[in-house]
Amino acid sequence: MATIKDIAERVGFSIATVSRVLNYDTTLSVSDDTRRKIFQAAEDLSYRKKTERHLSTYKIAVVYWYTEEEELNDLYYMSIRLGVETECEVHKLPMTKLSLDRLSTLQGEEIHGIIAIGKFSPKQAEDIRKITENIVFVDCSPDDDHYDSVVSNLEKATINVLDHLVEQGHQNIGFIGGQESYKDHTSDIPDPRQVTFKQYLEDKQLYKESYVYCGEYSVNEGYRLMKQAISDHKEDLPTAFFAGNDSIAIGCMRALLEENISIPNRVSIIGVNDISISKYVFPPLSTVKVYTELMGKTAVNLLLERLTDRQVAKKVILSTQLEIRESSK
Repeated sequence: MATIKDIAERVGFSIATVSRVLNYDTTLSVSDDTRRKIFQAAEDLSYRKKTERHLSTYKIAVVYWYTEEEELNDLYYMSIRLGVETECEVHKLPMTKLSLDRLSTLQGEEIHGIIAIGKFSPKQAEDIRKITENIVFVDCSPDDDHYDSVVSNLEKATINVLDHLVEQGHQNIGFIGGQESYKDHTSDIPDPRQVTFKQYLEDKQLYKESYVYCGEYSVNEGYRLMKQAISDHKEDLPTAFFAGNDSIAIGCMRALLEENISIPNRVSIIGVNDISISKYVFPPLSTVKVYTELMGKTAVNLLLERLTDRQVAKKVILSTQLEIRESSK
């Protein structure tokens, strides 16, 4: 069956122009000759517009890479998932949820689209693609040329944090983050926060490898790693730390308070995500607001575009917002 892309290639006009002509867009200013060529090509290629399909007839699956326990320890992915569910309800779009290790249960089923939440390796992406071509990845982008994706601009978020800390006079800045690996153990996942942290401070000749600590994304790990940093550096402890997420940051704050190290007078702490409790801990946590719920909603709308004709892969990069509270100065 001929597509709008086929017609565009035949007549030499953009896909957008062909689509608007075929849909009788009265706001489009093109010549009668252009319209004639497009309609003639559509007829020659036996093009037929897709009939409108009620969204409730689509079968959507949401695949997530994390366990329920991991979701409870880090509310980041829960918030994305709730955004997906909310937007599906708005569009009355039925959905089924399952973890990555149960992906095989979809084999043989008629699945029209998949929203994959989490970090997926290229191999895992190909496994998902065997079920349907209509996929939106949220929080990763295995292949920009083939898959839709929604991500946050964590590189720019890191620069915003470090710009702020340097402007406040901090010269000794530490990083406490997490190291993640793909569930299929094909490789570790580079953290854009840590990569950008190193590049930024190296450019300013402020980077010190001994100030960088990595574990897991949890409160307990934040606590453990900050205790380690305090033991390692004693009076030379950095005056500020950028934490990979709010859970780590909260663990760091607990360790500092137990050691009677003043926050923020001695050590400033800034996290990432702006989870709901961040403003209620003591002192209230400075953090980067990541629009996780919007990430989920955006994924649903990208999938709907795919289901209703768009063929070119689209990557949406959402901005973040630095929220300065009382844990930093």
